[in-house]
This record gives sequence, structure tokens and C-alpha cells, in this order.
Amino acid sequence: MKYGHIVSGKLNRKVNRFIAEVFIEGVMEEVHIKNTGRLIELLVPGAEVLLEESNNPKRKTKYSLIAVWKNGRLVNIDSQVPNPVAFDAVKDGKLQEIGQVERIKREVTYGNSRMDLYYEKKEERGFIEVKGVTLEKDGLAMFPDAPTKRGKKHVLELAAAVKEGYKAMILFIIQMKGCHSFTPHVEMDQEFARALHHAYKQGVQILAYDTVVTEDEIVLGEAIPVIWGDGFNGEGYM
Repeated sequence: MKYGHIVSGKLNRKVNRFIAEVFIEGVMEEVHIKNTGRLIELLVPGAEVLLEESNNPKRKTKYSLIAVWKNGRLVNIDSQVPNPVAFDAVKDGKLQEIGQVERIKREVTYGNSRMDLYYEKKEERGFIEVKGVTLEKDGLAMFPDAPTKRGKKHVLELAAAVKEGYKAMILFIIQMKGCHSFTPHVEMDQEFARALHHAYKQGVQILAYDTVVTEDEIVLGEAIPVIWGDGFNGEGYM
């Protein structure tokens, strides 16, 4: 995915879930944060950030905060990009676990959920739920960074889809390079972790891919291992 006009800035502070104060060429600006997660380890005062400039004169904020430099690594925090990144990768046959598909569609309803992607490949029919990951500690990527009841619901719907003959996968898009593996963030949301492991046991593929992040673009990178840790036992986290 390619961005428009990008500018650099320095974070003064995060005001709330949606707004931050950023110095752009020495001038303080209130900017929109394109992610409602906590981002505690990323949005720290003094952090170097990247922003996309809007050409919409009706917007309350002129800029959107899309990426942060952390320890020399550029982390994309835009929660709207994982889905188009995944869509482009599947459409172009770059997701190795699926290969080339014949049809792909966004936002398809199954059960009581709206799944991010639906694809067809010969006799195969499948759903893909996409999750963006911005939380990293010592090279270990983790999701979620805040409790997610909606995420748990989608995971359980995918497990049900497998029982009805569909292929199903959850694709965690790590919005940075340099992570050696991915694991569910049990300490943040044990219920989500339990649901994810249950879905895995039911045949839902759990995938994690990093991304190549530059100042004005983010594209799918390489698969990284998914690890469960010692606490997972049987049908869920004990």
C-alpha cells in the first residue's frame, strides 16, 4: 500500500485515543492517530513520527500519524492498512499458504461476523481474518495490545466455518521488520488467546507475516513462526 504526501515530526504527547500533539517543522499540530490501540511503548514523548498530509479542507486535522521510529526500526501503526496489504498479497498469489486464487472479495458476512477476506480456488472456499500487530518486545510480536471481544468473536466464527467445510485462517500482519516470532498476548487478553488456540485445534490456520515498511509504503514481507508458549494445554490456555 502506498501513501500520499508524507512529512516527519516529533511527538509531544498523546492527548487521547484519536489525537496527538506533534511538532512539524517546529510548529505544534494536533494530528489524528490512525490507530485506537494503546500504543504505550510507541507513542512516547519525543518519538520521531511520520504523518500523511490530507488534501481534504473539511477535515479537523490536517495530518494523520501513520508510523513511529522505535530503536531505529520504522513501525507502521495505521490500523487501516493490514486489510489492503493482505488483499493485495492474496490477489497477487504472494501468500504462500494459499497460492494463486481465482476470486477474492472483501468484507463477506459469515454467521454473525463480517470476515475481512473471502477467496475461491478451484473447489476450495475460504475465509481470512486479518489482524494488524504493532506490539513488539525483544523481537517477539504480540496481539492484542488491548482486550478485544470482537476479535474473539471472529476467531470462534472461523472455527465454526471449518466444521462446515471452509478453509479458514487468521493472518497476523506484523507492521514492522525484525521480529523473530509471534505469540498471542495472554497477559492482555486471556480469552482471546484461549479462543485462538481453540480455533487452531479445530483446523484454523494461524499465520504471521512481517512487512516491509518504508516512509511512504507498506507491503507484505515474510512468514515468521507462531509460538504458543508453555501455558497452552488441550483446548485452550490453562
